Amino acid sequence: MKTAIVIGAGFGGLALAIRLQSAGVQTTIVEARDKPGGRAYHWHRDGHMFDAGPTVITDPDCLRRLWGLSGHDMAADVELVPVTPFYALDWPDGTRFDYTNDDASLFKSIARLNPADVEGYKRFLDYAAGVFHEGYEKLGTKAFLKVGDMLKAAPALARYQAWRSVYSIVASFVEDEHLRQALSFHTLLVGGNPMTCSSIYALIHKLERDGGVWFAKGGTNKLIAGMVTQFERIGGTLRLGDPVEAISVEGGIARSVRTKSGWTAAADAIASNGDIVHSYGLIEGDDRGPKQVKALKKKRYSPSLFVLHFGLEGLCPDIPHHMILFGPRYKGLLDDIYNGGKLAPDPALYLHHPTITDPSMAPPGCSTFYALAPVPHMGKAKVDWETAGPAYAETIIATLEDRLIPDIRSRIRTQFHYSPADFKGDLAAHLGSAFSLEPVLTQSAWFRTHNRDDKISNLYFVGAGTHPGAGIPGVVGSAEATARLMLAE
Repeated sequence: MKTAIVIGAGFGGLALAIRLQSAGVQTTIVEARDKPGGRAYHWHRDGHMFDAGPTVITDPDCLRRLWGLSGHDMAADVELVPVTPFYALDWPDGTRFDYTNDDASLFKSIARLNPADVEGYKRFLDYAAGVFHEGYEKLGTKAFLKVGDMLKAAPALARYQAWRSVYSIVASFVEDEHLRQALSFHTLLVGGNPMTCSSIYALIHKLERDGGVWFAKGGTNKLIAGMVTQFERIGGTLRLGDPVEAISVEGGIARSVRTKSGWTAAADAIASNGDIVHSYGLIEGDDRGPKQVKALKKKRYSPSLFVLHFGLEGLCPDIPHHMILFGPRYKGLLDDIYNGGKLAPDPALYLHHPTITDPSMAPPGCSTFYALAPVPHMGKAKVDWETAGPAYAETIIATLEDRLIPDIRSRIRTQFHYSPADFKGDLAAHLGSAFSLEPVLTQSAWFRTHNRDDKISNLYFVGAGTHPGAGIPGVVGSAEATARLMLAE
């Protein structure tokens, strides 16, 4: 029987391992942390369940297929519930916009902002459907190993002006600035700057409209637990709390891995769901590792995140599950995050309120939240997060106090934060980046880390750093592309 080792039990690693095990490859996942999940880690604090993220689930069918490979049903392990509206968007000028796929409601909301933009929005949806077909349905699970693979896709990408940014494409269809922000902010959820991220990422709108936005009852951690259950049910092995310290390469072949505990195992194929710079740094016995680390460090990386987790006394029935609190600036804030390396005093926030959907994630009569602010990665902003973290948490609390929860300070019963330093320390993320390589056109598809290494023939990659990129559908798609290569070879 063929064997494989997958390094890292995040969404990408679990999805890949399930695919391999379902195909009869004896697969072991080796995870550094005490719990699976990677960026979808979780904590129990003072009776609250806090998900690290990601918390927006789209394209649930890409997940269901993982169970279907062995004739099982995801619904037996995970309960997904729809979230409506997808997002409630809020601006400092008092404008509120609920984004949903209920056209009657949505068109009324658009008309209140600018009646002329209803038709413009419909044209934008046609555009989004086109790039969804070309960029997601046709290419989302395809490995780009040769430049010829990219050239074959080039005509379609050119037809949809992939060199343009998402924001510029949106602006060509709608006039109202609120709506331009509402239709372009999604790239931030996969690490992309709306002002520079390729317009191909407008496909996210089609993805959401067709598949909806979902929440796993009990939290994202329950989806991870369900994937682990499925993996182990079909014979896979999960090894927790034992970081991989080396990938041994001899004669251009990855032979084995060695962990911190001294455990060593050989396999026919090795795949890493870890940070790509860190993963190449694990290679010993071959100069491929140092060369790739040097090359990768020259690339552009997505920003990091500052996440404030907090639990409140009392319920918050007027606050929906997902909110985007835009700041007073849009382009200026993005410049601070991506270019200026400034810790903005006026952050935009993604507010996650899971207890409005599932009260079990907090003690009776209490509420669970997190507020997420994109911030520069540690290569852009030289911030001492040990001292800056508490201060930035206070900035976020003050924003929520002013905009949404006037009595928040008197109601906080527990809180903690997660900073770029934690992404670097806990996840070995290069520069503390939350999404790996920045999704610009010159770092997409063939230009991204390949799903199989070009020199070490049985070393593979899965997750945000390889094609197609970050986000649950992205990393699950990368698992399909990588599994297809591994099973064929």
